[in-house]
Amino acid sequence: MVIGKPFLTVEQIQNKVKELADKISADYEGKNLLAVGILKGAFMFYSDLVRMIKIPLAVDFIVASSYIKTASTGEVKIHYDIKADIRDKDVLLVEDIADSGITLNHIRERMLARSPKSLKICVFLNKSERRMIDVPLDYIGFEIPNEYVVGYGLDYDNKFRNLPYISIFKKTAMEGK
Repeated sequence: MVIGKPFLTVEQIQNKVKELADKISADYEGKNLLAVGILKGAFMFYSDLVRMIKIPLAVDFIVASSYIKTASTGEVKIHYDIKADIRDKDVLLVEDIADSGITLNHIRERMLARSPKSLKICVFLNKSERRMIDVPLDYIGFEIPNEYVVGYGLDYDNKFRNLPYISIFKKTAMEGK
């Protein structure tokens, strides 16, 4: 496996997270904000983001998956659901990457069925070229090309999440496809 040089550096990431947090803080001033992190991939982005948001908020998490290594299974599995009652709350879903849109749309519909006051989506990375289901994105960190990326919480086979930057991932010929 090859993990190349940073595609997005630590500095670029932190600057963008601060920019997003400032915008979210302004948009949700005086509101009852619940930030829901979509795990596992969003854990680093979510942690950095909520620490930089300057208004009171509640936190919760949902664990969902639809990928095996680099391929989407097309089936979304919810492994852990939020505990909070979101009725009449302003919910912000925080996701690492909007790719096919399958998982994000599934979670969005699941949340909307619970009657939140509002529901917005914040993604760190947007790979719009791969979108199969159109999902409304309210806050976008970076638009990226159709490349498989790892680091800053994103993984390949549950590895490389701990990289502090984003890198394009390539398999070597010996590993096959």
